Amino acid sequence: MNRPQPQVLSSPPNGSRRRWLLGAASMPLLAACGTPLPLVAPAAGESAAQQAAAARLRESAQAHGWDAYQALTDINVGYDGQWRPLIDRIQPVVVDKAYRRSSQDRLLPRAGIVAQAHTGPAGSKLVSWQRGSGRADNPGQVAVWFNGQRSTSPAVLTAAALVAECYGLFLLGPLWLVERGLTVQAAGTERVNGRLCDVVQVWLRPGLGLVALDRVAVCIDRDDSITRRLRFTLEGHDSTRGAVAEVDTFDHQRRFGLLWPMRSYEEVVHPLRLPAHDWHVTGLDVNRGYSQRELAGPQFTGAAAVAAAAL
Repeated sequence: MNRPQPQVLSSPPNGSRRRWLLGAASMPLLAACGTPLPLVAPAAGESAAQQAAAARLRESAQAHGWDAYQALTDINVGYDGQWRPLIDRIQPVVVDKAYRRSSQDRLLPRAGIVAQAHTGPAGSKLVSWQRGSGRADNPGQVAVWFNGQRSTSPAVLTAAALVAECYGLFLLGPLWLVERGLTVQAAGTERVNGRLCDVVQVWLRPGLGLVALDRVAVCIDRDDSITRRLRFTLEGHDSTRGAVAEVDTFDHQRRFGLLWPMRSYEEVVHPLRLPAHDWHVTGLDVNRGYSQRELAGPQFTGAAAVAAAAL
């Protein structure tokens, strides 16, 4: 099945690629998209590949608007999307198709908070998530309400935490990663929808949701340093453990100093390849000035309650 076609962006920013090329030249071409991402991290150190990867990730963060990102207190996004056939049968709790059609997301990036107010055929679902340290005594905090009723299901909670953290990653890409002091390594190149990309492997601690570790391959456009694809493990939920998925981003627009992916497409790529989800941004604004209290549920309140400014 063909993927959505990307929009060609404006001219790339200035920046040397020497360190990337030195570190990655000897690395093999990344294997096919269905290859799992082993969680074993390289030894800590300052190898050429690690230095190159760290520099390349910082370049991508700069291209996405790192300086402007520092000034954001909150991010408010509206989404609408379509689930592809079969994915809800394979991962019904994660997909939660009855409740997840459109959403209003609220992010407090400095606090690692993502809150999501979903709407679907069965009604409303609100998720409040704050990233922890990844340690057993601080895995993160998540709460979920369906039509105002709080859920205590462990499967619902782990799935909601996984999805919320993933959507911070999908929206902000390298900005969501670069300041967290993670283990990174250069891993060759691959083509993403016809564009040559450098691959940076990231061992994400804590992982995506209520888990200590995940791995993310960040595919950074060789010409303009835009992150075009994220390939990632899904260790934070029982039924997705061992799986790998990827998200391609398209139609980037610069607003409020940041480059936002206005359209995204997700596939499961291991243990089988399966189209999963298409979605797009319907609203966006920043810096309303609310706190975590307005996101605590069972619904958004105060300055967080108004829908993101329509595009």
